[in-house]
Amino acid sequence: MASESSSAVSPITAEELTLTVKWSGKEHTVRVCGDDTVGELKRRICEVTNVLPKRQKLLYPKVGAKLADDSILLSEIPLKSSFKMTMIGTVEDDIIMDQVESPDIIDDFEIEQDEAVDVKDKEINKEKLRRRIAQHKIVLRNPCREGKKLLVLDIDYTLFDHRSTAENPRELMRPYLHEFLSAAYAAYDIMIWSATSMKWVELKMGQLGVLDNPNYKITAMLDHMAMITVQSDHYGIFDCKPLGLIWDHFPEFYSPKNTIMFDDLRRNFVMNPQNGLVIKPFRKAHTNRSSDDELMKLTQYLFAIADLDDLSVLDHKNWESYNGVSFKRHRHA
Repeated sequence: MASESSSAVSPITAEELTLTVKWSGKEHTVRVCGDDTVGELKRRICEVTNVLPKRQKLLYPKVGAKLADDSILLSEIPLKSSFKMTMIGTVEDDIIMDQVESPDIIDDFEIEQDEAVDVKDKEINKEKLRRRIAQHKIVLRNPCREGKKLLVLDIDYTLFDHRSTAENPRELMRPYLHEFLSAAYAAYDIMIWSATSMKWVELKMGQLGVLDNPNYKITAMLDHMAMITVQSDHYGIFDCKPLGLIWDHFPEFYSPKNTIMFDDLRRNFVMNPQNGLVIKPFRKAHTNRSSDDELMKLTQYLFAIADLDDLSVLDHKNWESYNGVSFKRHRHA
């Protein structure tokens, strides 16, 4: 029989651990696993407190600075359920200020095919996806449509320049956004997936007129809470957007065969590299607005591949040179 002292600071494993987090005079319960990171723990805390992960400061006996590093695995920290963790943080009221203060990620990974396959096939990453599927519910804004393919879109630098300043957010909207979404809607259901908070997603899409446009409908919107943290032998630990979450929730409508995702960061679709297309970032809107026609060209590509039975066999890196039969039929639509 093990003594009490021998188990006092035993590290957690891949098994689930229930932690108590004290914040603003209340106690909240969160469940994590040893192969989760500190960043993932903060996501779980965000679910019950609405304090964004980057606004959280976690205090725990004898751990110190480790809880300030979002990439550290919880199995490397001596946690136990009987201890209570304290979180200091404030719920965001000014979403725009919150977004402006966020770090600007521009050092994207040039993840090679072999590396992407390795990340996707790692059992630890598959297990994280299974847990996220079980934990996260996708709320539909509009019904899924039978027979339609799925287009998943990032926001920042894909549809909108979130770093430039403007009196009206529409000044920072990527050119031809509504024309692009209206055209795509004919053959694709549309989901928005941002690495920011849902409040930011709803605010920005509302300001851009995306949520009430009569020519198309948004099927669903996802935020950072739907993402997972994965491990790569070469690049370490980072977040990504696993499309498997959507496919598992709506298997009768969407699959790898009929889904394409646009994002300016290729790391975001490392769990489904065959379905991702890296879009040219839209930055410095005031300077580039008159010359940016990326969405117009991508509209033609979406038409060109709309009739294919399996999108996952395409190499989306070569989308600009794609010349399928459907392209000739639809390019003037």
